[in-house]
Amino acid sequence: MQQIFSFIYKNSIFLLFLLLLGISLTFTIQSHSYHRSRTISSANAVSGFVYQQIDNVETYLSLKEENQKLADENTQLKKLLFNTTDSVKVTQLPLASGTFNVIPAKAINNSYSLKENYFTINKGRNDGVNRDMGVVSSLGVVGIVEQTSKNYATVISVLNTNFRLDAKMKKNNHFGTLIWNGKSTGFAQLIDVPRLASVHKGDTIVTGAESRIFPENIPIGTIETIYTDQTNNYFTIDVRLFNDMTSLGHVYIIENKDQEEIIQLEQQTVNE
Repeated sequence: MQQIFSFIYKNSIFLLFLLLLGISLTFTIQSHSYHRSRTISSANAVSGFVYQQIDNVETYLSLKEENQKLADENTQLKKLLFNTTDSVKVTQLPLASGTFNVIPAKAINNSYSLKENYFTINKGRNDGVNRDMGVVSSLGVVGIVEQTSKNYATVISVLNTNFRLDAKMKKNNHFGTLIWNGKSTGFAQLIDVPRLASVHKGDTIVTGAESRIFPENIPIGTIETIYTDQTNNYFTIDVRLFNDMTSLGHVYIIENKDQEEIIQLEQQTVNE
């Protein structure tokens, strides 16, 4: 306390000056509307800046929660999309209806530099994930579930030389088989496309109706290069993938509820 009194005594003249300055500024601001408005405006600018920075921090801290909400909303929208061919009727469909169920997940590990690449997702048998379920991102096909544990699953990537998928050209329904030749991470190959098909660079490639794993018309990529094999009647096509397979985040697992029934029926037909 003695130090405080000593400080005030030593700086009494300066402190008196500050006090009088403050009083004079107050009177000036109160007696002139211009000065008052400028002061209020400056104060609002400072407080607005502070509030904006606080909001930015709060927004950043809540990104994980918001991303999860968006993923859940996208799951419901994709469930509707995969279960209708008429976009006009999408809003009229109940969420639980349809052949396809959708489960949100996230890729937590991903390989893309090998010949046989896989990635791991954070959903497993406890979440209803089983082998041979399709996996897509917001841009299109990324893989097929290979193995599952209670809480995780591994997915055979599009960038895997063992990957096979029935695919077609969106504009004319000519179909082929999508594979990967083990070279570029940005391209897959569509093989066994008949040469009578009308094929042009930039045409969109989507999943075909023959697939038991994916709904029809899920995006895959666009035609980049067309190769003609003179020894047969088929094209081989380089497909530029919509997905950047080296950077996967939120994904969606697709369950075809009728898959087991279809497989059993086909097996019975073959065995007869």
